[in-house]
Amino acid sequence: MNTTISNSTLKASIKNAGAELFSLKNQDKEFIWEGNPDFWGKHSPILFPIVGTLRNNIYTVDEKEYQLPRHGFARDMEFLLTNKTENSVTFSLQSNVETLKKYPFKFELQLIYTLKESTLDIEYKVTNQNKTKMPFSIGAHPAIALPGDFENYSLKFEKEEVLQFSLLENDLVSNKTQVLETTKNLVPLNYKLFENDALVFKTLESSSLTILEKSKPYLKVAFEDFPSLGIWTKEQAPFICIEPWFGYSDTPENSGDIFEKEGVLILDADQTFTSKFSIQIL
Repeated sequence: MNTTISNSTLKASIKNAGAELFSLKNQDKEFIWEGNPDFWGKHSPILFPIVGTLRNNIYTVDEKEYQLPRHGFARDMEFLLTNKTENSVTFSLQSNVETLKKYPFKFELQLIYTLKESTLDIEYKVTNQNKTKMPFSIGAHPAIALPGDFENYSLKFEKEEVLQFSLLENDLVSNKTQVLETTKNLVPLNYKLFENDALVFKTLESSSLTILEKSKPYLKVAFEDFPSLGIWTKEQAPFICIEPWFGYSDTPENSGDIFEKEGVLILDADQTFTSKFSIQIL
């Protein structure tokens, strides 16, 4: 089942499966990757309750082992549509018997999509329904469609800064880093940038990033609430993923205890965490 919201400028369509955005159109122009499985069969999955990969896909709580696949389980679950207006929609996922086997915490995860003029806001709400603290990570993975020649596009970071990213090894965040070369905070896109998988920025000064097509503004992703960012594509794929994150894959130092995991959020009992990012068509 799918749900569509619209305003005078944009139309967004979201699947109940994973509460996943799969279309964002300005008139007839599509800005979200089509999900062709020859490259990558997703569009914009939600990453919860982990972002990235655990070492051996295992973590511990109170010395008991649990297993979670890469990016957690929310993206593969059916969400409930709980509220809809013409330009806004809310989806909810509640913990259940199956999730508690993989993640021993009771929660509600809400995704709220709202259209405002030429911008789509995507808000996350995570409520800890336990009487104890709850560890989690959450992240976005929107794939922006880039029609035509990939090298026609470039990324413009909001601020001029040293763009140091961590290298992935066996899907884990290594201690090796590199600096992304920029000219006046501009990074021309080419597939070589991603030959070692995603670029993982643990921290950034910039809180937004603009995609340019032949030097002309195309689309902007703003992620002021989020400390970390992933950028990824696949060889010859006509899309770029701009991924605001709280948390990332395990590091070599990680003990396995999820409460000690680098980048993890710890939410107090009966509290709600909220964060928001946006996609603006330029």
